[in-house]
Amino acid sequence: MSKTKLSTELQCLIDAKSSDPFAVLGRHPMDDKQVVVRAFLPHAETVALAEGNLPLTRIEGTALFEWHGLASQVPPCYRLIWRDQDHYEHIGYDPYCYAPQLSDYDLHLFSEGKHWHAYRLLGARVHEVENVAGVLFSVWAPNASRVSVVGDFNRWDGRCHQMRVRGNGVWELFIPGLEPGLVYKYEIRAKNGDILLKTDPYGRFYEVRPNTASIVTANDNFNWHDQKWLKQREKFDWQHKPISIYEVHLGSWQRGSEGELLNYRQLAVALVEYAKTLGFTHLELLPVTEHPYDKSWGYQTTGYYAPTSRFGSPEDFRWFVDYCHQHEIGVILDWVPAHFPKDAHALAWFDGTSLYEHEDPRLGEHRDWSTLIFNFGRYEVKNFLISSALFWLEEYHVDGLRVDAVASMLYLDYSREEGEWIPNKYGGRENLEAIDFLRSLNEITHQQVPGVLIMAEESTAWPQVTKPPYVGGLGFDLKWNMGWMNDTLRYMEKESIYRQYHQGELTFSLIYAFTENFLLPFSHDEVVHGKQSMLYKMPGDEWQRFANLRLVYFYMFTHPGKKLLFMGCEFGQGREWDSSQVLDWYVLAYPFHQGLQHLVKTLNHTYQKETALHANDFTDAGFEWIDCHDAHNSVLIYIRKAADTGEFLIIALNFTPVPREYYHIGVPAAGRYDEILNSDAQEFGGSGVVNSPDGIWTQEQAWMNRPHSLYITLPPLGGVVLKHNQTAPGPQAVLTPPKKN
Repeated sequence: MSKTKLSTELQCLIDAKSSDPFAVLGRHPMDDKQVVVRAFLPHAETVALAEGNLPLTRIEGTALFEWHGLASQVPPCYRLIWRDQDHYEHIGYDPYCYAPQLSDYDLHLFSEGKHWHAYRLLGARVHEVENVAGVLFSVWAPNASRVSVVGDFNRWDGRCHQMRVRGNGVWELFIPGLEPGLVYKYEIRAKNGDILLKTDPYGRFYEVRPNTASIVTANDNFNWHDQKWLKQREKFDWQHKPISIYEVHLGSWQRGSEGELLNYRQLAVALVEYAKTLGFTHLELLPVTEHPYDKSWGYQTTGYYAPTSRFGSPEDFRWFVDYCHQHEIGVILDWVPAHFPKDAHALAWFDGTSLYEHEDPRLGEHRDWSTLIFNFGRYEVKNFLISSALFWLEEYHVDGLRVDAVASMLYLDYSREEGEWIPNKYGGRENLEAIDFLRSLNEITHQQVPGVLIMAEESTAWPQVTKPPYVGGLGFDLKWNMGWMNDTLRYMEKESIYRQYHQGELTFSLIYAFTENFLLPFSHDEVVHGKQSMLYKMPGDEWQRFANLRLVYFYMFTHPGKKLLFMGCEFGQGREWDSSQVLDWYVLAYPFHQGLQHLVKTLNHTYQKETALHANDFTDAGFEWIDCHDAHNSVLIYIRKAADTGEFLIIALNFTPVPREYYHIGVPAAGRYDEILNSDAQEFGGSGVVNSPDGIWTQEQAWMNRPHSLYITLPPLGGVVLKHNQTAPGPQAVLTPPKKN
């Protein structure tokens, strides 16, 4: 190495501008027998090689120390002893005496966007080299001129642990002697000279907000107990089984006696008991990926590989999932690949350039949310997100992901005026790169983790969201049926006297109900931002509000599609959801609220017990209209069927507060029909207008294009489920309306 070149490299190192500190630091041969050892220690007064206690000499005017001597005196991996300015002595292996640790093959896969487990390549990982333990740091910052690891261990001084750059702009440094629990960040020098202090994009744990540093975690050695659940999940016939999801925001579901946030473990025990009692099959958590701002509810994610530290450690969250699985409750995470916040410590302008986002705001910014849009066309960004999805599915055993804001990803003009967006290469509004990403996401997650569910919150009429990519679809398992939700609530918010003019808002959903695999959501989005709670969306006095709410839940649980209900909606919370306050559990002291909660429990258990309500949710073989035309009385009557077994149920709904006795309906089979559920039953807080507990017998009279018929009682603002009793004894007297005088 020439003196001129050495001088230049030395100056870059001293100025903290080096992209290859290993060219200067560490152990270097001078000739066949001689070596030089250099160390750059800005806070050292004296430095020596521990092996032989050989002192290093300071290069005058710098924090650079050198030793020259025989190669035989210094092993390839050596320790340094140095005394700092406060007279504390330190000893440890020199980070700059180790060879690169990342394989060229891994770096190549990452550069192609095909390293599905990039979290095993990048981030801060407990690592061992030559029987020496430490932490291997690696980060992607291709446009940086220098990257350093900083933390308490080096006084947050970016000069101390400068990293080496590898292929495709990945920087790495193995620092021996560091242990789990270490708090750290990356100090990045941009090409323009700006110094940026960034958390680790692949960090697995973060400080509790408002602090933002990453924390090194130990290698996962959690003792899982959910092997039975995972084995069953691989073969879970979810299309023909009940799925009823309880959507939860952990910070406001319950808190401690002093208002403190509960730990993941405390939440698991309480949530599982509650969800099991009410008959839910899954929990869906609003994003628990790390986020800086409580009021974003987690939708402005900064840590795509870290459960938020608000509720405990990564091990605590593993315990949460494991506990749920042991008690046969699935766990779905809300996951946000559409956008990320502009917080300076996180992904935004990560290496001084628009690295994860688009540079042009017409492609790279959501002005509605003041967030940035991922550049899905960049291989490494696509890799980052797919690897994140697999991380949660594999490392935390979660059972599925609900992908947020899919519509905003699909359309380049989403929530943009003319001139505020850039068409694709064909001149269209479709985001071709995002479409490719979503298809890859769904293909890869299903290949790598069979049995998991990937759900789309997609609010438009984009075709084939839940069809496989090989036929042109996006490949999701389920799509949130936002159309059904909006139409249903728009109808229910009307006074009952006007509903007869809007019957189509209820019947329209069955025109398209089987074009996708739909999930019916009454989610958190419907009870915030001035939309009112589910209870106060309903018109009328207190009795009518509760009757309407019981009816709309009854309608949801008997309509084709899987189910989702947001916390608090199940017992009729009166005020809008406020993420800073706990749910109003106290209202369960009142009978109407108790009755509503009891109905939701009964609906869940009926939905699971009755095959006809869940076996054919996604095909027209599971549904048949009896009458959808009685708009004058605001009545709907339909059949839910289990096509394979021949089982069926009659569903009759009355959307007015007028009870209707001797309502004549057609049925497909003769015999006795038993009322197995009535939303107006007194046990649910209703008025008790029910059908005979001894059953209702058919008449040999064709009606509504059916060979048989019967007269039933329709409760006010209520619904009934009638089940054909195939084992009932012979013909009995039938209910007939009284004769007119």
